[in-house]
Amino acid sequence: MLGDRLQLQRYEMKYVVSEAAALMARDFVRAYLELDENGISKENLSYPVHSTYLDSDGLKLFHETVNGNKNRYKLRIRFYDDDPNSPLFLEIKKRCDNSIFKQRCTIKRAGVADVLEGRVPAQTNVLSRDPKQLRALDDFTRLCLQHRFVPKGHVAYLREAWISAHDNSVRVTIDRAVRFDAEPRARFSTKMNAPVSVFGNMVVLELKFTGRFPMWFNELVRSLNIMQRSAAKYADGITLFGEENLRTVCRNRISPMNIVKSNLPEAIFKEAV
Repeated sequence: MLGDRLQLQRYEMKYVVSEAAALMARDFVRAYLELDENGISKENLSYPVHSTYLDSDGLKLFHETVNGNKNRYKLRIRFYDDDPNSPLFLEIKKRCDNSIFKQRCTIKRAGVADVLEGRVPAQTNVLSRDPKQLRALDDFTRLCLQHRFVPKGHVAYLREAWISAHDNSVRVTIDRAVRFDAEPRARFSTKMNAPVSVFGNMVVLELKFTGRFPMWFNELVRSLNIMQRSAAKYADGITLFGEENLRTVCRNRISPMNIVKSNLPEAIFKEAV
């Protein structure tokens, strides 16, 4: 089963870089980290990642990110393929000042309708009895019920990940072809209708650590001559797609293909992969 090593609490530094800089970063980090097994033998050492982001009709979570609230969170449902037997990963990503906290629970696809209605799914649809996962499930369903969070957007990208060999203290990810599309339904399909290319030809480089700051991060950043910046895939995707376009698609449950191409330059569209 495809997945990644979850860092429950971490610090992260984000950069938007060129492909040339990303390849330089790869050459640098391979001296310290090993390639995530999911990228072995894959083109560009990357595997596809898909997430359905939930939000309120008023886009509460989007606006909290845009406003730069220090204490905020995102709700998303992550998946990796179209196999109906593959699990879904419910994730809550919280930011408290400069720290990132993540909760995750694995469920069967048959259980997601209950979750979106604010109900804990049947035990047969919950794939782990780990207390942390069950707490994540409870928190996720409670937030859905409390704020009426529903699917709003689909974020997809190709991830190259480098990880610590013996623990989970350091992780470097390189995300290419970041795309955003309106998604008013809980389809969990890798197919996108009218995605926008969020960062164009640029690549999102993230340096993540859980404990002591790795001093070689400084050397990496200095050698690439890059500056830290925000790179919020969901929020930046909505900004580019158009908030009103998203509201119209989700309100009417129409295909984004019918609305977006008349309002946005063709250059920001990219074929889904």
